[in-house]
Amino acid sequence: MLDSIYIGMSGLTAHSKGLQTISNNVANLNTPGFKTTTPRFSDLYYGQQFFGQGPDSARVATAGSGVEYDYAALNFKQGEIRRSDGQLDLAIEGPGFLALLEDGKVRYARTGQFVIDDDGKVREKGSKLQLTTLGADGTLQPITIDKLRSSAPKPTSSVKIDGSLLSMGSTGSGGTNPPTTAETFSIPNVELYDGSGAKIVATIKLTRDTVSPPIGTNSARWQVVLLDKDAKTLGQGEIRMIGRTPEPGADRITVTLTSANGVASRLDLDFSSIQYLSGNTNNSGLKVSKIDGYGAGTMSGLRVDDKGALVVDYSNGQKEELGTVAMADFADPQRLVQLGDGVFDASQLPPPIFVGSKQGAGTLSSGVIEASNVDLSTEFGRLILIQRGFQASSQVISTANEMIMQLFQMKSGQG
Repeated sequence: MLDSIYIGMSGLTAHSKGLQTISNNVANLNTPGFKTTTPRFSDLYYGQQFFGQGPDSARVATAGSGVEYDYAALNFKQGEIRRSDGQLDLAIEGPGFLALLEDGKVRYARTGQFVIDDDGKVREKGSKLQLTTLGADGTLQPITIDKLRSSAPKPTSSVKIDGSLLSMGSTGSGGTNPPTTAETFSIPNVELYDGSGAKIVATIKLTRDTVSPPIGTNSARWQVVLLDKDAKTLGQGEIRMIGRTPEPGADRITVTLTSANGVASRLDLDFSSIQYLSGNTNNSGLKVSKIDGYGAGTMSGLRVDDKGALVVDYSNGQKEELGTVAMADFADPQRLVQLGDGVFDASQLPPPIFVGSKQGAGTLSSGVIEASNVDLSTEFGRLILIQRGFQASSQVISTANEMIMQLFQMKSGQG
């Protein structure tokens, strides 16, 4: 009967630990990326009793010794993907893990809320582990953005003009060639950038040449002037029309822009795609269809794109890709060791192959977090079973104790 008391006590101990596991699951209901653990129990058998005589009658009886709390199995079921406010809040939809660095050691996490630390490295808010990208050789590379906080300017080198230029002296207009009155059309508010990145708001002014000799039937000369906001000439040149199209080789002009600190840059104004039609010049439809160049920019954001690459966005509209965020997948994630803060250790496992998003380890998304996979209905159901097991073990101890007391009373009565 003393054995029964000890067996009952093993039940109390095991179910107490089971209650601790369920309590931990419920407490982490709102912990991002938390994975529940499932209580497990195993039976105990100690010792063997042999009885009977001879080889034909020998029998063995194994005595049960109670129960013990086995290791709690991790449940890696996918948690709900929820929208969040942080551009660098990352979550994986699939079986993979983010590969993170801690003092040269690789750790793993399902989700994380990352920020740019004071030293320019991208770290998780809670664990302070560094986010990594895949190097060209497939190794992990820590991310540092100190040298990427600004974007250098690029001077405007090309402006392409499309549309129609109308003239009373064009082909089929019935007017004189050249016309007797000046014809002018302007394209205002053209934003250019000089060699230092300074913005210039310019106007492209076209004027039909009525002075120079005609260059042939159905032809025309147009003078092009590039003006700044103060009507100061930045450059000028001539384009020529033959029939309804610009003359090849005379369909663009080149201007040299000089910045305030003396940096020169070349600018081409391309009119090769315009049409030359009959009509009032004021009704022309010329417009800028393509233009390059931009000013200096500062970092406006850091995000992960649809391909799983980490991208820096700048205020000048430019962006720079830093590499693909590194992910890992494990054949048996049950062997991972929990370290807290949603972090896992895999030092006892063979090194995994690191991949990017949509390469077998799941899809990485930014601006989201993975919620815990705690299911309260399941946890409360287990809680009832744990409570019943604890009560039953307690009852076993009480019953065994009463039987021992009865033996003591019998001995006292005989005395």
